[in-house]
Amino acid sequence: MAGEAQSEGGLSFHPLQQFEVHPLFGEGPIHWYTITNATLWLLIAALAVIGVFAWGSSGRKIIPSRMQSVGELGYDFVHNMVVDVTGEDGAKYFPMIMTLFLTIAFSNMLGLLPGSFAPTSHVAVTAILGFGVFLFVTLLGFYKHGLHFLGLFWMTDSPLVLRPIIAIIELISYFVRPVSHSIRLAGNIMAGHAVMKVFAAFAPMILFSGIGILVTPVSVLAIAAIYALEVLVAFIQAYVFTILTCVYLKDALHPGH
Repeated sequence: MAGEAQSEGGLSFHPLQQFEVHPLFGEGPIHWYTITNATLWLLIAALAVIGVFAWGSSGRKIIPSRMQSVGELGYDFVHNMVVDVTGEDGAKYFPMIMTLFLTIAFSNMLGLLPGSFAPTSHVAVTAILGFGVFLFVTLLGFYKHGLHFLGLFWMTDSPLVLRPIIAIIELISYFVRPVSHSIRLAGNIMAGHAVMKVFAAFAPMILFSGIGILVTPVSVLAIAAIYALEVLVAFIQAYVFTILTCVYLKDALHPGH
């Protein structure tokens, strides 16, 4: 197999090995109740969120501490996003959206630590989030508007002859939402980690070959540059997932707009 190929200089690397899910204790098959490395890092992300906001909100002061400032900035950032996109009606759903943003952001950031695991690199994780949002906003739309929610797909501003065709396109687009919502996040996180792994495999070449004098410095610089980019991507992907959730929520709350 290509992933098991070993170079003449003795280097062997598996860029996708870092995404393998394995039991945290013992060996054997993985069941729905098995505690895995993905489970562990999701738990660490949850504890990190609780720790930052519990620490930041304890002993609140008029002149905030650094941790309090981080918590307040995160709160205001997401709250303003929710209100700006969905309107005041959507503010009541702020806790859910804030939880989504923090879970994804912390999972992405913690996944950049050496030896860690990025749960959001797996579609199995992001699909739960994406389809969960899809089901929530769809049920909310029918709960609030009944069959009038279907007006989301019927464009009254377009010519009558084109409305059925546009309705079919809008319906297909609506059901594709959770797929694109989840794959976009997992694909971006996986791609960045895989590229860093490939460059990291060439970093020790200076120990095995003369060409490593040139390859190793370039690899180290590339890793540093990609790592900095991945820090930005980790935040951007959390933001994109969250703002799309707000857009979908707006459609559920105001299907006629």
